[in-house]
Amino acid sequence: MRRAGTGSLVMPTRLLGPSPQLKLDVMFDGVRYTPSLEAAAEHAFPNYYPYRFDPDEPNPTGKDKVTIPYLMRTPDGTLIRVKGNGKAPWSVAGSKAQGYTLLKDDRPATELEFEPLPAWMRGHTADGFPMAQAGLSLHGDMAVVNVAPGCEYFLHKHNGAAMRCTFCSYGAPDARTAHLGQKAGQVEVPQITLTRLKETLALAVQQTEIRHIYLVGGSLTDAQAEGARFLQIARAVQEINRQAIPVTLGSGALPDAQLAQFHAENLVENVCFNLEVWSEPLFAKVCPGKHRYVGYDRWIASLEHAVGLWGKQRVYTAMVAGIELEPEHEMTWEAARDLCIRGAEDLCARGIIPIYSLYWPVGGRNHPDYISRLRSYFEELAVAYRAIRQAHDLKISDRFMCHRCAYMQLECDVDRADSESQQ
Repeated sequence: MRRAGTGSLVMPTRLLGPSPQLKLDVMFDGVRYTPSLEAAAEHAFPNYYPYRFDPDEPNPTGKDKVTIPYLMRTPDGTLIRVKGNGKAPWSVAGSKAQGYTLLKDDRPATELEFEPLPAWMRGHTADGFPMAQAGLSLHGDMAVVNVAPGCEYFLHKHNGAAMRCTFCSYGAPDARTAHLGQKAGQVEVPQITLTRLKETLALAVQQTEIRHIYLVGGSLTDAQAEGARFLQIARAVQEINRQAIPVTLGSGALPDAQLAQFHAENLVENVCFNLEVWSEPLFAKVCPGKHRYVGYDRWIASLEHAVGLWGKQRVYTAMVAGIELEPEHEMTWEAARDLCIRGAEDLCARGIIPIYSLYWPVGGRNHPDYISRLRSYFEELAVAYRAIRQAHDLKISDRFMCHRCAYMQLECDVDRADSESQQ
């Protein structure tokens, strides 16, 4: 064993367990093109990023890019995001009828399935509106509600600097959000949008095994107004949540009084206010809008207040793991790892559980040097963070998220591997 320079032990990464290790390998290596991979997209949930062929890669399609599936699932339920890479050792064989196999160096590694495109996404609401545009999406067994995706930070600048988070692709409320009735400066979600959402969510729960509901949306510059919007959304969701599926509030940091209202009305079981990065200087650079309109200290204070209301293992904060390696931050992967480990120690000591979501930059996603540094950072952070959770007796509640929906995170996979090894 060796130390990360912060007092936390960095263990050999092989101790993550076979399922988390396979997930890491496929996430970072990617999957190269095969006709089976392309054919799977006909019935699978489509990837937001198409497969782009390398100039020197065999290309039987005659096209520059093809649609591929978004998520794959191994026999034990592990969910993995699919990244295309013509140089990857991983590939896919088989068909929907025969079943699919994940190959490494053309040898079978494991059976797999692709996350299907559910029937309700091809349907329409009672007024003829496409359910696929109703503000509901799926990540495995998690239903993500987002009826106001436009973020008002995109509309503002301060001293010429944009206020949006540097990694974010939400965009401003504009023509892209018009189908949801979202307009800049408008707090309330239109009733027709909520009616369509409720109809869509009710059908999705009937057709799909949903274990978690996650409420998200674009930010408002007024935290009180943002809280009012999320109260409206949460109440609408609970009107049709007859199965008592646990709901998570994924807003920005809200005023204490509004948090108390969410708690008193029993609208959500978990909260997750995304701090995104650790340390105020980095927060100010990466999340200038959050820093200006809420503030770093206030964000953490809001999370701490939530711990006082909901208690242990109910309060989370998503972190963008790897944004520190972007050139403008001038950090080595070792320094980035150490910073994140210090942050994990501090947050867990407060009862706040960080969730580290792997960050893929828009460019250079397959550059060998970048991938090597990012992987070293992410692996060693995952191992050190496991030890921190254990030291603070914290586990990711399966009523918040689990390995069946954590497609770019490792915490649930690592905890499950540890639990199975002790049986």
